[in-house]
Amino acid sequence: MFQEIIIQLWKAYPRFRGDSKFSTWLYRIALNTAISDLRKQQRRIKMIYAEEAPFNISADDKDSEKEEQLQQLYKAIAELSEIEKAIVMLYLEDKSYDEMEEILGINQNNLRVKMNRVKEKLRKLTKSVEYGVG
Repeated sequence: MFQEIIIQLWKAYPRFRGDSKFSTWLYRIALNTAISDLRKQQRRIKMIYAEEAPFNISADDKDSEKEEQLQQLYKAIAELSEIEKAIVMLYLEDKSYDEMEEILGINQNNLRVKMNRVKEKLRKLTKSVEYGVG
């Protein structure tokens, strides 16, 4: 994936106009490349189970509850749509709504509405995982 993103950046660089910050443009190319790759993978129908996910977390006994909560959150995020995942990831990376608007091409009002819906969806999904529903 890293190599593919570098290739796409190399190809797109001549079209960089400087209308936005370079980091925003770079992030947009990387995100679009990752989403395109995800779409290709989904066509192949490959199942990944939470236990095999690349975000395994090692924790002490005292942190086992936090680890369990994080695993529930990761499972819930995996159930989101592509755009919802992108919004969550940008939010978790402390991107401002201005930056998110530039990266995703969605105006701030729509982003805020989507973010609230995603948060509510994650609450419901984590509750259903916690209680074995769904």
